[in-house]
Amino acid sequence: MFFKYYLLLIPLNILLTGTAFLFKSFIYSNIPLRDIVILSSLFSLIAVTTLIIFFRGLTREPDSGTLHTLVAVSLKFLLDMILALVWFFIFKKTYSGAIVSFFVIYLTFTLFTVSVILKILKNRSLKNLNHFENKVFY
Repeated sequence: MFFKYYLLLIPLNILLTGTAFLFKSFIYSNIPLRDIVILSSLFSLIAVTTLIIFFRGLTREPDSGTLHTLVAVSLKFLLDMILALVWFFIFKKTYSGAIVSFFVIYLTFTLFTVSVILKILKNRSLKNLNHFENKVFY
């Protein structure tokens, strides 16, 4: 059921790489495609890790699901910060093209992950609400 969300990461990576290639071919930029592929792969790995933890929490009881959601989102942002630290300070990718490409890719994968989580939680909360309304309290 949740496998389709993992598969959506593949076209997202292809779209980002293709956009970077088109941007590089039409407008001169100093962004190596290798950096784009590395960044999108690392952000994909972080997104997969986040979704695995989140989906694992959905199969548990509701209290555990809340904790898994919190852990998944917190871990995502922590891993993103660690990646930014390594990318900018250890690998010294501080030229303007690297900074812009990093944050565009970061924003793309963050929006994807958050939208998947919100979509699942919205559908899940509506199902729980309907289940709750069907109970009669007298």
